[in-house]
Amino acid sequence: MADDSIAFDLLATIDTPVRSFRAGEVIFNEGDPAQESYVIQRGQVEIRRNGRLLDTLPEKSIFGEMALIDHAPRAATAVAATDVVLVPVAEKQFLFLVSQTPYFALNVMRVLARRLRSANGAT
Repeated sequence: MADDSIAFDLLATIDTPVRSFRAGEVIFNEGDPAQESYVIQRGQVEIRRNGRLLDTLPEKSIFGEMALIDHAPRAATAVAATDVVLVPVAEKQFLFLVSQTPYFALNVMRVLARRLRSANGAT
């Protein structure tokens, strides 16, 4: 379930260093420690858990944020579905945005709520 109505455009368009991955490359693995979340500037990313596809995220989506909130290891594996360009969001920047920008914080909560509902089989 993609987060179509919640676009993290500001983070995806700011002039910061980006990371590129080729289609099929692993961005991070389930169980890895988390240092940052990501916004998809270009391309699509698959989120997998135990080898099962959970979601394919479009451009302007955020992912990897959960581990920054609870400091637990990555809950899933992220794989580039297409060639992708990602904007990394460090924990310090993420926490600043959550604390200082209510709209950003609300959008992150909406993303988490949608993903939780999807994982629980609710719509």
